[in-house]
Amino acid sequence: MLKSRAQVSLRLAEARSKRAFRDVDGILLFDKPKGLSSNQALQRVRHLFGARKAGHTGSLDPLATGLLPVCFGEATKIAGYLLGSRKAYIAECVLGSTTNTDDSDGEVIATRPVPESLDIESVLRPLRGMIVQTPPKYAAIKMDGVALYKRARRGEDFEPRPREVEVHRLDLIDRDGDRLRLHVECGSGTYVRSLVRDIGETLGCGAHLTALRRIWVDPFRDPKMFTLDELSAMDLDARDALLLPLEQGLAALPPISVDNAAELRLRQGKTLTASGPSAIPLARAMDSAGRLVALVEIDESGEVRVRRGFGPTPGKSPPD
Repeated sequence: MLKSRAQVSLRLAEARSKRAFRDVDGILLFDKPKGLSSNQALQRVRHLFGARKAGHTGSLDPLATGLLPVCFGEATKIAGYLLGSRKAYIAECVLGSTTNTDDSDGEVIATRPVPESLDIESVLRPLRGMIVQTPPKYAAIKMDGVALYKRARRGEDFEPRPREVEVHRLDLIDRDGDRLRLHVECGSGTYVRSLVRDIGETLGCGAHLTALRRIWVDPFRDPKMFTLDELSAMDLDARDALLLPLEQGLAALPPISVDNAAELRLRQGKTLTASGPSAIPLARAMDSAGRLVALVEIDESGEVRVRRGFGPTPGKSPPD
């Protein structure tokens, strides 16, 4: 069957688009702007790098800015390990009003007077450590297979299921009238919007998040981040020079060195026997050039098993 001119043009355009992407490996410490979802930001960065494969490690709401590690190529294999990392934020909130989304992107659903005398520290104290938190109704997490925000937008009557999260640090930085500025360090799955909501409810006046900036994610405690404008102003070689080796994203894991023969076995998914029994739940096997070969576990007998294998990547990794 003959194809129409439009169909041929479309196929040619698709082929050109596919050819435009390339294999890129590494981690970019991206400074996400306000107003974009994490996926929208990811796609813009991916196109700037012309990367065939990319993913991010831990979503930020459109309201939020700051560190969004973007993993390219082989680095996407470690994205799941970074998702559970400890994170730090600077959060701003306003007392006296609540919204349906628990942040300023939503609609105000209640206003209450703010007490003249507030003991903020007594409210923050019980929200530190392991706590039970109820996620916002407008959230990406799923309940019975459906994202909460989709249920909320459909007008469903539901209550998100509480879950246990860990808040390592929650401190008041400053207060300006009804506005608070907080430093938050927390584990995976913690909603800062929910912390702010619970602060407001405990104070009896309500509160909602007005600004949120993620300042670091383990193991990137002092990150040099790059904005869309900065990336757009660079040529491709300059952008590539910003990428961190994927090994750096696993710096907290103990390293084990392997010779060429062991490297080949691990890349093939085969087991090894360590020189001495030493149980390690998760370690990074490194080749003679300091590049990541595999994530491995070592049992009590010294058997080394591959948890996640990696293909060879160019470039030199930083020292341990």
